[in-house]
Amino acid sequence: MRAGQPVQTSTLLLEGFICRYMDDRDGLRQLVAVHIPGDFVDLHAFPMKRLDHDVATLGPVKVATFEHETLKTITERHPHLTQRLWFSTLLDAAMHREWIFRMGRLGAEGRVAHLFCEIYARLAMVGLAKDGRYALPMTQPDLAEACGITGVHVNRVLRLLRERKLVTFRANTVEIMDPAGLASVGEFHPDYLYGTSATPAGAFA
Repeated sequence: MRAGQPVQTSTLLLEGFICRYMDDRDGLRQLVAVHIPGDFVDLHAFPMKRLDHDVATLGPVKVATFEHETLKTITERHPHLTQRLWFSTLLDAAMHREWIFRMGRLGAEGRVAHLFCEIYARLAMVGLAKDGRYALPMTQPDLAEACGITGVHVNRVLRLLRERKLVTFRANTVEIMDPAGLASVGEFHPDYLYGTSATPAGAFA
């Protein structure tokens, strides 16, 4: 989906990864969100009717789409489901605030470490990550665009984190060897994800 286009459906991601991004005047991309299975990618377009950013897949995906008329019926007839949709939107906003913190206050190492921690915690909550490992179909340029650094810099950061035995990223697989150490570098605390003590996100608590 492209920014500014009319939107009549909302997309639920079932498999794979999707990103939201914005381009600067030179056409350089900045990722502003990464979505995992279980996320509504564009639920805010239901009341707003358009997006102020672009949406793209990160590799193959499977999605379900919901007509806005269907969502309107849900909000009118099923208050408990309306609360779930509202929670999804509020959680999305909480993650945006954390991304702003990461970009504004952390250095390059911290930004990459925080992103790896966040994605692991989110995937663990839906049973798609365990024992510090998960699949991540992002390239080094994708990581650079998510963390606001250059491709050369992200390569240097990945090497440094690997040499410190904190995390490795090879062949689209992330392996976190030292969760506490990586979380410390990224100043990562999973509270903003609003999981429970029973979720594997507690590995970073």
